[in-house]
Amino acid sequence: MISKKMTKELNEQLNKEFYSAYLYLSMSAYCNRNDFSGSANWFLLQYQEEQEHATRIYNYLIGQDAKVVLQEIAKPPKKFGSLLETYEDSLAHEQDMTRNFNELSDYALKEKDHATYNLLQWFVNEQVEEEATVSEIISKLKMVGGDGYGLLMIDSELGKRSVIDSDNSQ
Repeated sequence: MISKKMTKELNEQLNKEFYSAYLYLSMSAYCNRNDFSGSANWFLLQYQEEQEHATRIYNYLIGQDAKVVLQEIAKPPKKFGSLLETYEDSLAHEQDMTRNFNELSDYALKEKDHATYNLLQWFVNEQVEEEATVSEIISKLKMVGGDGYGLLMIDSELGKRSVIDSDNSQ
């Protein structure tokens, strides 16, 4: 059984995961409106992945017989700037999420809550992958600069991303 404080912290992280999903759905819509269908697909799959992350935390709380408290989800931005700026916003968000999971992991260790710590390590590892993936996209976008053909090539490549079973891919 996890402590009330850890339950509260995990419920807050659950809300952050739902916000992440909402943010990526907004980014997907923005890319669609700006004719970057490949990136729209990429962000839509990010949205789905974030929902899976929220579900992982939700199921953990339920399995620990902890109280799940759903909170209001903040409204995400509607505009993100250039395609590069959109991915830079994504990276900044992922870096914030990494900090959150690191802090939660530290707290779990402080409480000697090894079960929760193990759950959080899955997320810590996932964040390493998330940041690396978005950083690589940003590097490619910076390489092509404002070249329309280059942007279309990268966008087309991003559109090839498909659904991956997150339980088996990490």
